[in-house]
Amino acid sequence: MKTERAPDPMALPQGDLGLLDSDVAARLLASTELARLAYVAADGTPRVFPMLFHWTGADVVMSTFEGTRKIAALRARPDVAITIDRASTPPEVLLIRGQATVTDVEGVVPEYALAQRRYAGPEQAAVNLAEVDHPGTRMARIAVRPTWVGVLDFQTRLPGGTGIEEFQRRGRAGYGNEDEREDG
Repeated sequence: MKTERAPDPMALPQGDLGLLDSDVAARLLASTELARLAYVAADGTPRVFPMLFHWTGADVVMSTFEGTRKIAALRARPDVAITIDRASTPPEVLLIRGQATVTDVEGVVPEYALAQRRYAGPEQAAVNLAEVDHPGTRMARIAVRPTWVGVLDFQTRLPGGTGIEEFQRRGRAGYGNEDEREDG
């Protein structure tokens, strides 16, 4: 009896949600690296904001306290991009696009507490949470379900979906910024 092997996530094209199953994505989603949330502010200009996050297995969840400007901006323009990266050699990068869903929460967002524990450890998280968890605390839960995923490990996956030889050739030829390419 022949069994089908699951495809190697790193062989998938940029944009494929299956890249969330790659080792690079798993490491970054479990890491204490900050998620950098890119969105469009109320004045129409772009913003990038570093935030603690928690991966639920379906959504990247970030939190903020009531009254921040990004809440209204995200509700008005929910299309966002998230980057989680490790400045190692070679670097590892997880790129996510999706729509932010903002939910008002009385008290502390549960995923905020989970993120505090992962980032700060149980003892410091307890201190941090005690400082903010009191009557009247209002937070916003920002959940992003990925609709596009990219992974860069600068060994097998490089900007623009190229292999190492093509990436090096472009560098020697003085090609322009990879951000201009649609697939990167």
